[in-house]
Amino acid sequence: MNKIRIVFMGTPDFAVTILKGLLDQNHEVVGVITAPDRPSGRGRKVNQSAVKKFALSQNLKVLQPTNLKNEIFLEELKTLQATLQIVVAFRMLPKQVWNMPKYGTFNLHASLLPQYRGAAPINWAIINGEEKTGVTTFFIDDKIDTGEIILQSVVDITPNETVGNLHDRLMHLGAKVVNQTVNLIAGENLKTSKQTEVELKFAPKIHTSTCEINWESSLTSIYNMVRGLNPYPAAWTTLVNGEDKIQVKLYDVQMESAAHSFSTGTVISSKKELKIAVNKGYLIIDSLKLAGKRKMDTKSLLNGYAFSKNSRML
Repeated sequence: MNKIRIVFMGTPDFAVTILKGLLDQNHEVVGVITAPDRPSGRGRKVNQSAVKKFALSQNLKVLQPTNLKNEIFLEELKTLQATLQIVVAFRMLPKQVWNMPKYGTFNLHASLLPQYRGAAPINWAIINGEEKTGVTTFFIDDKIDTGEIILQSVVDITPNETVGNLHDRLMHLGAKVVNQTVNLIAGENLKTSKQTEVELKFAPKIHTSTCEINWESSLTSIYNMVRGLNPYPAAWTTLVNGEDKIQVKLYDVQMESAAHSFSTGTVISSKKELKIAVNKGYLIIDSLKLAGKRKMDTKSLLNGYAFSKNSRML
């Protein structure tokens, strides 16, 4: 068996679950690299990353470099004498970092590579209406998400699944696959495979403009987009209600296929239901958030908010 000394690199909650999984299986984690503390919120309070908070609670050594090529950081990293580095939701590493350990550096990616390389693979798998996705471990090389594949595990995407639910399922699956990958490396049973350059779909970073709904799209496309952005960052649109123009974020929705004569974007409301006319049907809205208000279910909104006869979504 190879002696494995792990340096773990990650920042958000997704990565915390993976790190916890390594510790639960008694793997030796000799250091954690995470993002620098950053001010956030109205008070600009300095916040630690989720990974840093967890690592400190486990008495792990934490490094927070602003520059991964900094000589002082590289020397500190060397002193940890890691034989393996694991990256989960971190940032691109320079070669002098990923090439440092004896057994290399591997990354956990939340897609079935080579599909959905990029920053937001879970969102885009749902937005594009995929029926399957999964997680991949692969060795890092000098490009993004292109290295040799170690392990993959596949899951079905259910028809009504949101990105929040899928994120959590892949997070727990990822913890298992990362442990399996470490065990393969430790046991010298490792076989990798090169990524095949098939017709690729990519997963670029989600921006505010990405999240704006085009009501001329198909009912299925709009439905997939909303659930692929629920709960974060949330699909949005502009409601024109009388003289008011209000930004609205949509969360839980349903599809209703039906012939109708309404123009796309028309709001149809009753005391209990809110739906938007689209091509060949309606998008039924079960929960939403109007700018300046809290997120709420539609029935609660309709108890105190009136839609005008000609209200519409732009």
